[in-house]
Amino acid sequence: MTTSDTGADTDPGPSDADWRLFRGDGARREAPFPPAPPWRRFDREEPPAERNPPFSRPYLIGSDEADIVNAALHLRRPLLVTGHPGTGKSSLAHAIAHELALGRVLQWPVNSRSTMQEALYQYDAVGRLREANLRRDSDGPEPDIGQYVRLGPLGNALVSRERPRVLLIDELDKGDVDLPNDLLTVFEEGEFTIPELARLREGHAPVHVQTDDLDDPAPVVRGRIRCREFPVVVITSNGERDFPPAFLRRCVRLDLPEPDEQRLRDIVAAHLGPEALGDVDSLLRGFLDRRVSGELATDQLLNAVFLRKGGVDLDAGSLLEAVLHQLGGAVSTP
Repeated sequence: MTTSDTGADTDPGPSDADWRLFRGDGARREAPFPPAPPWRRFDREEPPAERNPPFSRPYLIGSDEADIVNAALHLRRPLLVTGHPGTGKSSLAHAIAHELALGRVLQWPVNSRSTMQEALYQYDAVGRLREANLRRDSDGPEPDIGQYVRLGPLGNALVSRERPRVLLIDELDKGDVDLPNDLLTVFEEGEFTIPELARLREGHAPVHVQTDDLDDPAPVVRGRIRCREFPVVVITSNGERDFPPAFLRRCVRLDLPEPDEQRLRDIVAAHLGPEALGDVDSLLRGFLDRRVSGELATDQLLNAVFLRKGGVDLDAGSLLEAVLHQLGGAVSTP
């Protein structure tokens, strides 16, 4: 904040860097926001599940790695993807769905509380009971049980379709130790049963359960869901825990290497345009030097290039350190 001779507060002049939206001086101003990075834009219309969604994040992969992906597709086996943070493990699922026009990716982010139940389906027994009591009081018909069964990401992936869906099981190594073995059974059989529907009387009409596409419920006969085409399953792991040999034997394994200098240049050009390469040399050298002594993610380099392209002085203070901080160490607090 600056003060004129009359003591009135005035807005800082053009001497301040234009890229600073927040200045920490307490002065209110309606600063125009610059365009967001391409990978941080959320204003795209969400497409229906069965259409091919736009893919705004170009994905580059080596021919050897692409061949392993193709092997998993031909074998109808899950693809187990490992690699350092930022090597594109999760993005690979979206790239496959985009190139093969397989619709929106079904995503199951795994954590220590994740269960097979939530991945397959959820049954709202309380909601159904409440609705049944209300209709009984008004002499209305019993509610359709299918309205209270919603398939989870794995359940949606196993619905019978002419073309498979892509399922991303993200960070499986963070889940319970028994989760890989539970998955193994479903992957081998290509089906699962919903007990609440299997108990319905013999000859009951197919029950239409809720899917990720609200306009397209899935018919279920005798509680059994079985895929026609095995889904494209991409499982990511950060290597925090080993998986059982039986599980590994049924997966096709892909270890994504850290991109070399030329691949990094290609990634920058693909995301930010070829003109972004004009002032990238010093940032690229700094990124590679820092990566030698600790983990860095490729998107950290993209963040740095995007800021410099927008006129940000990355050498000011500790800004470069904040953008290219190593991922392996703990965050210190004062």
